[in-house]
Amino acid sequence: MILTLYIYVAISCGGENSTLDRDEKTSHKFPDTLRVGTLYSPTSYFIYREETMGYDYDLVSKLTTDKDIKLKIEIAPNLNTLIEMLDTGYIDLIAYEIPITAEYKSKVIPCGVENITYQVLVQPRLKENLINDVTELVGKDVYVEKDSKYQYRLNNLNNELGGGINIHPINRDTLISEELVAMVSTGAIPLTIVDSDIAQLNRTYFNNLDISLKVSFPQRSAWGVSPSKLWLADSINQWINQEQPKETQSWLLKRYFELSKNEFSFSNFKFKDGRISPYDNLFKKYAKEIDWDWRLLAAQAFTESHFDTTVVSWAGARGIMQIMPSTARAYGLTDDKMANPEASISTAVKIIKSLDKSLSKYVPDKNERLKFIIAAYNSGIAHVYDAIALAKKYGKNPQMWDGNVAETILMKSKPEYYNDEVCKYGYFRGRQTVAYVKKIMDFYDRCKQVI
Repeated sequence: MILTLYIYVAISCGGENSTLDRDEKTSHKFPDTLRVGTLYSPTSYFIYREETMGYDYDLVSKLTTDKDIKLKIEIAPNLNTLIEMLDTGYIDLIAYEIPITAEYKSKVIPCGVENITYQVLVQPRLKENLINDVTELVGKDVYVEKDSKYQYRLNNLNNELGGGINIHPINRDTLISEELVAMVSTGAIPLTIVDSDIAQLNRTYFNNLDISLKVSFPQRSAWGVSPSKLWLADSINQWINQEQPKETQSWLLKRYFELSKNEFSFSNFKFKDGRISPYDNLFKKYAKEIDWDWRLLAAQAFTESHFDTTVVSWAGARGIMQIMPSTARAYGLTDDKMANPEASISTAVKIIKSLDKSLSKYVPDKNERLKFIIAAYNSGIAHVYDAIALAKKYGKNPQMWDGNVAETILMKSKPEYYNDEVCKYGYFRGRQTVAYVKKIMDFYDRCKQVI
């Protein structure tokens, strides 16, 4: 069930000026460069494997491509600063979901696709114990971020029901909503509440969750422009209602909020005839170029693709080594060769060699550096650099992965850390990279025991 609804009706700018007359419409046109403000977040804007991604970023990129103009992205540290940037004219458009409320009415004109979300209950998908009505929350333990809108809504709901909900506020310095959702998935906590778009995004990582129960009224949000640029709001509204932008937006919803982002598990993997894969000869051939044990390279390939040469990830990575298209082009791997196992493995080795060279001055120990290289292959080296910088600042060993840099890359999902002055590359979901490194090393150990 999709809880985030997107309405293709052009959003009214309000008042008598909401409909522009023909002369006013034709007197304005898009600038040569559209200055767009946004925030780092798991839905709007982030960097993954050295590629800029995000629902809002991809959609505004489509807008500027269609209008044949340049896009200039400006990142703000928080929503208030983003509004100030719009108010002072530093940016033309906010490509981030701004709540459509009285608080922002005087400074932001909503435009584009209207996003309607709800706060929802995140619970395990267990039919026999599924909570289907808010009244069933009485007597239940619900964990939420302390002093968040989720806690305020839960307090109000508790009062409406006459009490009985066991509310557990969690300090934001300790955990954030994403982590609480993960804890529900693993059974560490029973229930939490988050916005439906956050719930949908996280369910693509944890498919054992139910997010169908709404616990709040609808919350409307959209992109925004300055009240002095009603023409721009009108132009964006006209654009989004065209067929191609609609199709793009529909695909982006699927990409970010529906396609599974689960990684492969090796729990049921069977070794056959003393081999790890049909491509063992290729792993042996190319592992020599980077002085790796070929079984480690095979373990990485298994974790990436399960040795499926045709698989394409939600992010667009392809082939047995799951190489991103732009990275492939940078290393001379053409689109028609991405599914070729030898071409994919040889290109991956080139990438690994480059990562090894870049990280050698930060992590001098060759064996320890392996985990940093593997992490950088998964996340992109930029986030590993940030994690090393955070380790230096917060008293961790920047040359050790386990318990040190592995911990600080996890910190990059929290605003207070990804907005830290030592962080240059913003938000990142480090949980997946930490798990990725562990899966590869665990599978490698298993390979060494068997092969």
